[in-house]
Amino acid sequence: IVFGDWSSDVCSSDLVEVMPEFPGGQEALQKFLAENLKYPEEGLESSSSGTVYVSFEVDTNGKIINPVILRGIGKAFDDEVLRVIGLMPKWKPGLQRSKPVRVRMSFPVKFSIAG
Repeated sequence: IVFGDWSSDVCSSDLVEVMPEFPGGQEALQKFLAENLKYPEEGLESSSSGTVYVSFEVDTNGKIINPVILRGIGKAFDDEVLRVIGLMPKWKPGLQRSKPVRVRMSFPVKFSIAG
């Protein structure tokens, strides 16, 4: 994965008028993550858990670009989050003054073993 530079034409999520949206909304995003995330084998063996914080941009066409781990819990977990981010379909792009803009987004992905 090549991480691009975050240029000044990228809107911060707190400044954009209309936030980007995963197709089908927040519930569909949660379902997508639940169906696609795999608990890393090494995490199961060591009973590891925690939260990976990921950031990415939604470009003007809704494509996910420039994913980066802000805070990880180990290579296997971090790689799994990046893999699933790469599988995401196009989002509905963010809007500023009724025009599509690139928006930087971030959210946590929690891994825990139900006991």
